[in-house]
Amino acid sequence: MPGRDRLWRPRTPSIADLLEAGDRPLFSFEFFPPKDEIQQRQLWQTVRELESLGPDFVSVTYGASGSTRDRTTKATEAIALHTTLRSMAHLTCASQSRDQLRRVIGSYAAAGIHHVLAIRGDMPGGPRVQWEAHSDGLNNATELVGMVHELGQFCIGVAAFPDAHPERSDFDLDAQVLVAKAQAGASFAITQLFFTADDYFTLVARVRALGCEIPIIPGIMPITTVRQVARFAELSGAALPPSVTERIHEVADNDDQVRRVGIKIGTELSEELLSRGAPGLHFFTQNRSRATREIYANLHQERRRA
Repeated sequence: MPGRDRLWRPRTPSIADLLEAGDRPLFSFEFFPPKDEIQQRQLWQTVRELESLGPDFVSVTYGASGSTRDRTTKATEAIALHTTLRSMAHLTCASQSRDQLRRVIGSYAAAGIHHVLAIRGDMPGGPRVQWEAHSDGLNNATELVGMVHELGQFCIGVAAFPDAHPERSDFDLDAQVLVAKAQAGASFAITQLFFTADDYFTLVARVRALGCEIPIIPGIMPITTVRQVARFAELSGAALPPSVTERIHEVADNDDQVRRVGIKIGTELSEELLSRGAPGLHFFTQNRSRATREIYANLHQERRRA
């Protein structure tokens, strides 16, 4: 594992470097690690299709209680080794000891993975299960950021919440926590999914009012099915706005129309975010490329017209 006294010389700029340059918005994609051969083929088909778009980075998620950590490490390393993509691994501290976390961080460093998204994570069973720290673990994402920062020369990202964190429902506290994570060593943040641009910019304003300039990248998840609407509300802890649900429910009987409207909603949100100064967009792909590619194409077509 690299120590703090060992210089890390990346061959390409880090995500933090790209954000600091600020000469254009970044585009990035998120995958989850495959659990079987069918999912493996689906992941690599999606990776190859999205690689052609030239994203600035991609990330691979990490299951509750570290349940996918081996698959996350392998997928992140494989993407780094066998594609042209800048690869970032996720890391959570839920249900894991300090020693387990140190080993995972060390495995990332040994695999040449120098970007980590450090998040507290949910307990097994999902976001509604009461959080409990491991008896020999960490209490929150701020402590996890500090550990990653101390153990190696990593570029660290963290989570942000345009809708209030479901456990606390306190917007001001969410902003304070994000500032604390930046002070602990985080270089940028990626938001949970949301559907109203004002919610994102209100979060940014709260953080800036606390004197913190950490770049906050909006997270975008395209709607492609009706059942996603309820699932999104569960994940974000807040009901989706009527401006979204009404448009989806109007065409709920037609799967193709639901998908078309979902792509339009995602495109409109992305356009507004970029036009108002967001530093980039991070797409939650669900290991499918079509919806993301369509929104990406719509955005670039619009920017060519501008």
